[in-house]
Amino acid sequence: MVRLFYFCSLVVFAAVFSVAYFWPPILWTMLILAPLFLMGLTDSLQVRRGIRRNYPIIGNLRYFFESIRPELQQYFVESDLSGRPIPREKRSVVYQRAKGDLQSVPFGSQIDMDKEGHEWILHSMNPTHVELDNLRVTVGGPKCKQPYSASILNVSAMSYGSISSAAVEALNEGAKLGGFYHNTGEGGISSYHKKGADIVWQIGTGYFGCRTHDGKFSEDLFQQQASLPEVKMVEIKVSQGAKPGKGGLLPSAKVTKEIADIRKVPQGKAVISPAGHSEFNGPDGLVEFIDRLRNLSGGKPVGIKMCLGKKSEFMDFCKAMVEKQSFPDFITVDGAEGGTGAAPLEFIDYMGSTLNDGLAFINDCLVGFGIRQHIKLIASGKVITGFDIMVKMAIGADLINSARGMMLSLGCIHALKCNTNRCPAGIATNDPQLIRGLHVPTKTKRVAKYHQETITAFSDILGAMGYTHPKQVMRSDIFRRLATGQSVSFEEIYPSVTPGQMLDTAAWGALPKNYQTELKRA
Repeated sequence: MVRLFYFCSLVVFAAVFSVAYFWPPILWTMLILAPLFLMGLTDSLQVRRGIRRNYPIIGNLRYFFESIRPELQQYFVESDLSGRPIPREKRSVVYQRAKGDLQSVPFGSQIDMDKEGHEWILHSMNPTHVELDNLRVTVGGPKCKQPYSASILNVSAMSYGSISSAAVEALNEGAKLGGFYHNTGEGGISSYHKKGADIVWQIGTGYFGCRTHDGKFSEDLFQQQASLPEVKMVEIKVSQGAKPGKGGLLPSAKVTKEIADIRKVPQGKAVISPAGHSEFNGPDGLVEFIDRLRNLSGGKPVGIKMCLGKKSEFMDFCKAMVEKQSFPDFITVDGAEGGTGAAPLEFIDYMGSTLNDGLAFINDCLVGFGIRQHIKLIASGKVITGFDIMVKMAIGADLINSARGMMLSLGCIHALKCNTNRCPAGIATNDPQLIRGLHVPTKTKRVAKYHQETITAFSDILGAMGYTHPKQVMRSDIFRRLATGQSVSFEEIYPSVTPGQMLDTAAWGALPKNYQTELKRA
């Protein structure tokens, strides 16, 4: 094939040059043939890609169509319900709410309501009116000196560096405008986080922003940052949904002087976040570290973020809390389906518990050990609409963090290029030419509008259920369709436990079987 290509090319060029000698206009043909000849020659000589080597020129079409596959899939193939990871229907409702556009849907639902997995809510014959002021939640346990009143929907953790400066700034100013908090992510507190919104400072295993030169935790630096008036709560990241049990890597090219100063790391050197924390080990150490940070912060709420892994280990943590009578002020439960950026396929697809399973287990353990009243639960992972919020609250959440919903309100087009630094919307990129496309004043209003409209949608659902406060929602209010065609309530899927039931070994026999097994392991 290659030899034939060479031979034909030489014959064609010899013929063209011969004719061109007598008829100069043929030289215009060379403008087309010469680049193709060079492309074919390059394809034939390279050894990295067999398709191009065996099929010069036309083999490049394979790589071209591969490069635009996400766009072809999104614009020409997927239906309103089939898009992954966020269906078009949900993306559209975020865009509509952020822009204040018409949100109604014509001609009935497109969902197959008899399909396995379909979920729905039971409404009441006596709907109520819900006051939006009642939808704020106070976070702060027995040892907290500065409780915080939070909105039920907030910006989930996204570090500066993983998303652009303009995106961070728009999210922060949108949170200020809408009256909700902005989680910094583990990358530290940047100037873009200080635009007036309440922030939750997340501290990961790298202790960015509060670390010594050798990567250890620095009490002095922590105290300086935690005392900032913008910092309302502190979150210790134990694990995250996209890659639970794995650290992170920030390539050296991304460690600019600004990011190096924020994270307290050397400029121009790759930054590796270890998988685990160096400041504590085991459940007792975690409880003590929470107390330590709460004292250093002046009594601000301190909690942890985790994706549920080994269940017996969380029960160990509960036992340590009971024994020491010390509790985090909140626990953010991340689901394995969460994650806005990039992680290895094995971790994204096969590691960790889903949000519903993890949230139900953690809530029931806290209830079973008699400590649920001291701790607020925050659900994080693929929460987009008012219905999503309602489901998580029925299972046990007090608050919601949303990352992808907020990214969509910024103008994310679901291009699936978060890990390439080529985000066309200027969100998940550090490229100045792409960042300039994100107009902060416009996106600020859209973030606040999306939040407002989603809270309103949630309150409408709550009122249609006949309730006036989210605490009235029960697992028995939510139903799911089974493969058999039957429907079951979430109470049947996630049976509730009674307060203190796990403290009494004599009562273990009445617990669901999976709790009995994990309690024995713990």
